[in-house]
Amino acid sequence: MKPVKVGICGLGTVGGGTFNVLKRNAEEIARRAGRGIEVAQIGARSSNPRCDTSDTPVTSVLEVADNPDIDIVIELIGGYTVARELVMKAIDNGKHVVTANKALIAVHGNEIFAKAREKGVIVAFEASVAGGIPIIKAIREGLAGNQINWLAGIINGTGNFILTEMREKGRTFDDVLKEAQALGYAEADPTFDVEGIDAAHKLTILASIAFGVPLQFDKAYTEGITRLTTADVNYAEALGYRIKHLGMARRTEAGIELRVHPTLIPADRLIANVNGVMNAVMVNGDAVGSTLFYGAGAGMEPTASAVVADVVDVVRAMTSDPENRVPHLAFQPDALSDHPVLPISACASAYYLRIQAKDHPGVLAQVASILSERGINIESIMQKEAEEHDGLVPMILLTHQVIEQKIDDAIAAMEGLEGVAGKVMRIRVEQLN
Repeated sequence: MKPVKVGICGLGTVGGGTFNVLKRNAEEIARRAGRGIEVAQIGARSSNPRCDTSDTPVTSVLEVADNPDIDIVIELIGGYTVARELVMKAIDNGKHVVTANKALIAVHGNEIFAKAREKGVIVAFEASVAGGIPIIKAIREGLAGNQINWLAGIINGTGNFILTEMREKGRTFDDVLKEAQALGYAEADPTFDVEGIDAAHKLTILASIAFGVPLQFDKAYTEGITRLTTADVNYAEALGYRIKHLGMARRTEAGIELRVHPTLIPADRLIANVNGVMNAVMVNGDAVGSTLFYGAGAGMEPTASAVVADVVDVVRAMTSDPENRVPHLAFQPDALSDHPVLPISACASAYYLRIQAKDHPGVLAQVASILSERGINIESIMQKEAEEHDGLVPMILLTHQVIEQKIDDAIAAMEGLEGVAGKVMRIRVEQLN
């Protein structure tokens, strides 16, 4: 049987890793796929010194999509614009596509999958979420017998590295961010990582596969970690929690929660002990209970591992009837649900509140009264000594679970008190049990 010819578009970190894995493990990969897989063309602006591409023609990315000899286009250039043009052209030309581009899938996936169904081709995207962790395949296939109740993930290594350093070494956010940039974990403009946008792209994809709804990135709530202080990290630790930048998706009767934000998690949960640049995703199903998937969320060969696995899957399925392939988003297209994505104000959570109180009597009683009037129960209170530099008294409260709109109203009332200085710090709390 003649080999399947693939074209790799983008020869950066992941593209270079994919090229090397396909070359190095060619024999093993052929055994798994049932036929050889040949890198027949590369679309790239420049070569990668870590790849010996001397025997492979290098052209522009769109030439790869137009090459009639190419069976599978591997899109690893990233971004929304050129990548979308490349993928749509490849599909129009009847080629299968493998991509690691979470932004492209989260924002344009509905359009891409519709075109792929029309043309009878496969679009595989395992590497778009959590690097080398096969989380998409696990939810789409391994957990297909479950109704997924919720999933929660540490799916951005940069943010996790920053929070780990703040907790373990008492460093400030700005200090650790500079190191993350120097180490190559964070970009010169770290907005996508530290503000939760990167994680929201990935969470959008996971939620769609878990709950059988269309991709709806524009409805995902995102909140970054830039306001977190070392004091918050330490207070959380004293209360038995760790702060993680968590992506959380939950099915409720009212709708689907889709949110990324700093979160207090009990320190004895396995996911709370995922540190550094590692990723982890918890998935809770009605039959299986809670499962945890852990591993490298980025990097040259961990991500290449997922890309190559997708290539093998595509090769295995190329000759199958398109109607009998595993659906892109796990559910048959005509069976996707219109269950709405909830605004953050309608989501339910417990809360950590840090209030900077003036050293006056009665402030705590006023705060407790505000919470009680709104039906918000307090789980625990921690009050510290007045701080030397400003004389303010930090008051830390943990609440029971409540709809966010109520906590918003309570915070607005607290900030209006004469005895409260500045803004109330609010961090959501998830038990994940």
